[in-house]
Amino acid sequence: MTKFRVGVVGAGGHGGIGRQHLAEIAANADCALAGVADPAPAAREIADQYGAKLYPTLAELLAGERPDGVIIAAPNQLHLSLALDCIAAGVPALVEKPITVTVAEGRELAEASEAAGVPVLVGHHRRHNPLIARAKEIVAGGGLGRLVSATVIYTHFKPAEYFNLAWRRQPGGGPILINLIHEIDLIRYICGDIATVQAIASNAVRGFEVEDTAGVLLRLVNGAVVAITLSDTAAAPWSWDLSSGESKLFPPQPPVQTHFLSGDEGSLTLPTLDHWRYPGVRSWHTPISRHAVDVTRGNPYAEQLKHFIAVARGQAQPLVSARDGMRTLEATLAVKEAAQTGATVRLVD
Repeated sequence: MTKFRVGVVGAGGHGGIGRQHLAEIAANADCALAGVADPAPAAREIADQYGAKLYPTLAELLAGERPDGVIIAAPNQLHLSLALDCIAAGVPALVEKPITVTVAEGRELAEASEAAGVPVLVGHHRRHNPLIARAKEIVAGGGLGRLVSATVIYTHFKPAEYFNLAWRRQPGGGPILINLIHEIDLIRYICGDIATVQAIASNAVRGFEVEDTAGVLLRLVNGAVVAITLSDTAAAPWSWDLSSGESKLFPPQPPVQTHFLSGDEGSLTLPTLDHWRYPGVRSWHTPISRHAVDVTRGNPYAEQLKHFIAVARGQAQPLVSARDGMRTLEATLAVKEAAQTGATVRLVD
């Protein structure tokens, strides 16, 4: 089969995710890098590293290469216009999270994708992690009974140099939109859609315009309650990025639990996939047993790229469509609103 030719917008200056995508394309035997679009001077060296032609704009890349698909790893405020350009050209796109800056923009993009019949996927890569896929199977298959609650801990320490990029100290650059959005999407994917949001946030440690710590309380449509603790200024190992081992950007460490899902028949912890159930009578007076669920681990970014190719070729439906990505953004922005206003934000009646 002919190789799938992928163009990449953003060579890595925006958080480095563009470089992750370039590395995955280079490692995929079914792929070829069609070109890179990025006006930044530093992009020349990166494009040369991968033997790719560099274009100053996506429009020029689309016209010059006519790729089979485009990965958009540019700054968030450019996502809408770039993805609309791909749709107009009839080229499927994978847009990094968040899908857009606002819910209205996300809805516009979803409607444009659906109307044109051109797929737009959103880069919530965790959904492609075999650990997450297996957890979803267990929950959806009734392995926990009726879901009652979930607890998520996302606490780690970002060094001072991380904030040398000014946008990370300004509105939109805090851990709610950078990190919590992954937890919101994970909860939506495994546990169900979110009905209401309550939250508090603090910038007491760093004093930046953005938060460094937050506490979130969600009520799901199915009645389950979710509590999330978030901080990027905590000297702690309890975050998916550090514990799951899915990213080579972080040093290996013994896995610690970061997600606790509880139902009336059993419970599940992540990332170790320990399944807890009573072998007999359900009671706190009865010993509860632990079963380690077997799963073949994999690279979620590599799996995401394979999925993108399959969707673009008409062989699969998007695991995270533009509309789905818009709903995750909506719930994440609701956390910001709830923290700022002190009110409960209702997403569905």
